Amino acid sequence: MGFWDGLFRGRSAQYEAGSAATNSIELTKRNRTVSLTKQGAATGHLRINLSWRMRTSDFGGPPRPSLLRHPLQALKPDVVQAHTQSMVNVDLDLGVLYELQDGAKGVVQPLGGFFGELNGPPYVKLSGDDRFGSGTGETVYVNLDHRDAIKRLLVFVYIYDQTPAFDRTHAIVTLYPSNGPRIEIGLDERHPQARSCAVVLIENNKGELIVRREARFVYGFQAELDRLYGWGLQWGRGYKSKVER
Repeated sequence: MGFWDGLFRGRSAQYEAGSAATNSIELTKRNRTVSLTKQGAATGHLRINLSWRMRTSDFGGPPRPSLLRHPLQALKPDVVQAHTQSMVNVDLDLGVLYELQDGAKGVVQPLGGFFGELNGPPYVKLSGDDRFGSGTGETVYVNLDHRDAIKRLLVFVYIYDQTPAFDRTHAIVTLYPSNGPRIEIGLDERHPQARSCAVVLIENNKGELIVRREARFVYGFQAELDRLYGWGLQWGRGYKSKVER
């Protein structure tokens, strides 16, 4: 278990299962799928984490001259500059569209306060809403002890009500199964106008849980993802309450 996992264990101990993996599988365009069942990870709690930060190029300021060419620069203090207009405040949110075997469908997401339920339907729960790109990010837990009740889960990320800026963030979605290596999907493709991204699809295929990389960027929001994947839900405009840093 990593240092930060241990530090915050008291807050999320009710969801913890298994030990932290020491290696990882990266899902790419060439290697898109992995079976949780075949690696013995189709039980316990599957932890899905979104972490992100702004690219350093957005924080402005010209690069320092080479000290080899200008050795006296080492004696000069740095010039403090304010953030420019190119600095964009991005709020990435993690969500899950779910479909159960009994036909029940819905969404787990911060917007609207749909945080889900872990020990009852839909067996998917969001831990909270990270609005500022903190180190811990946002986390969803899936109770795979009820995997037989789950038909499919679409994990997605969207930018809440602000400038489209997927191309200005280092965003990664990581799946931590109860056994075996963690599974990583990087959102590093350049789609500057996209507002949402279908990241990964988890399907129960005749009892086998398959994780498939999607990394599908769209210009719309949840309704557009719903249309592309045939969920058939009703969508309306949602808002978040204002918070202070």
